[in-house]
Amino acid sequence: MKPVLAGLDIGGTKCAVVLGIEDEQGIQLIAKQSFPTPDSPEEALLQMINQLEKLLLEHSDLTLTAIGISCGGPLDSKKGLILSPPNLPNWDHVDVITPLCERFDVPAAVQNDANACALAEWKWGAGKDTNNMVFLTFGTGMGAGLILDGRLYSGTNDMAGEVGHIRLEQNGPVGYGKAGSFEGFCSGGGIARLAQSMVAEWHSQGKETKICSTQDEVESITAKTVAEAAQAGDPLAKQIYKIVGQKLGRGLALLVDLLNPERIVIGSIYLRQEELLKPFVMEELLKEALPYSLQVCTIVPSGLKESVGDLASLSVAKYALDQE
Repeated sequence: MKPVLAGLDIGGTKCAVVLGIEDEQGIQLIAKQSFPTPDSPEEALLQMINQLEKLLLEHSDLTLTAIGISCGGPLDSKKGLILSPPNLPNWDHVDVITPLCERFDVPAAVQNDANACALAEWKWGAGKDTNNMVFLTFGTGMGAGLILDGRLYSGTNDMAGEVGHIRLEQNGPVGYGKAGSFEGFCSGGGIARLAQSMVAEWHSQGKETKICSTQDEVESITAKTVAEAAQAGDPLAKQIYKIVGQKLGRGLALLVDLLNPERIVIGSIYLRQEELLKPFVMEELLKEALPYSLQVCTIVPSGLKESVGDLASLSVAKYALDQE
């Protein structure tokens, strides 16, 4: 019987149950089942338990060793509670650990999605073999997972790593409820909002851009459409990504100076647009970060690439097992 890890990913629109086997090379995803997130947490937990039982029956040669849960915060990882995340409005102080432990009798743990991704990159990805690593989500939002002195650092009440809330400028696109924030400049929604304001100004001057051809299309601008225009050589799109790269570099400089990490791993948008962003990121870092700290820190895209989300919950299971 081979040992297997189970992961549950709880999202605002869908939930997923995955099984993975760890070996010398890393982690192998062997099964995945997803379904739309039910309105009630009770129904969601019941469906996840049923799906996990079904997957284990289909892989009867495997022995479950631990269960990990990845979910948006806020949450209480020590008590195993999900505390009303914005994308899960009905989940108020929901105990997600007790039902799993009672049913499967194995260690179980929950972490917010940034921490879970950080654990995955640390165990099996671009942060492997480091003691001090930062993972930045840089997707829908901007959050950080922190590995410090060889262990996950989640703070006093699981709020460590909320770097998206840091204000980089007095004015700028709104992210995490704050204008000019790290998330405002460096997230999918933030890039779209920055582009929408700059394109509107561009059109008002009678100029054309590949980002969108008319003022009526401004509201449909996304980070992806801006990147495609920049890659096609559009001057406005390139200017937008220059601003984003500079702000990302400034945010990274704060992390380099404060935490002195040996590696910063960045997911999602940086992974896809490293060529556009990296020159401006490094230029800003060289200006803003302490040289002695910067010289020991590498900035890299996610090593697990687009699979980091699937592996995040499995890394929480692995971490729970290691803590036993």
